[in-house]
Amino acid sequence: MEFAFMDFLTLVVFAFALVMLLAGIFSAYFGSGKSRAAGGVMAIVGLVLGIVWAYLVGFSDIEVFSDVAAWDLVYTAVIDLIGILIGALIAVGIFLVVVLKS
Repeated sequence: MEFAFMDFLTLVVFAFALVMLLAGIFSAYFGSGKSRAAGGVMAIVGLVLGIVWAYLVGFSDIEVFSDVAAWDLVYTAVIDLIGILIGALIAVGIFLVVVLKS
């Protein structure tokens, strides 16, 4: 399997945009004063970045971006992440049972 830089960059940008959006919404809702304003800015930055990048990889005819199958890539990444988390939680659970029983 070869390393595809644009695939990696797409996942990094989508993850960054999603976390910025969610953290901004959280900060704008629960914050006060300057943190509320900063949260609003973070949410807007995350939303705009996600929309622009989704447009570039999904609908633009720019050579670098058109080679990325973004929706398949994100779907595969989410499924892989879920599998990793389930496996890690099972391993941690077994570890805790063994440690606490001995």
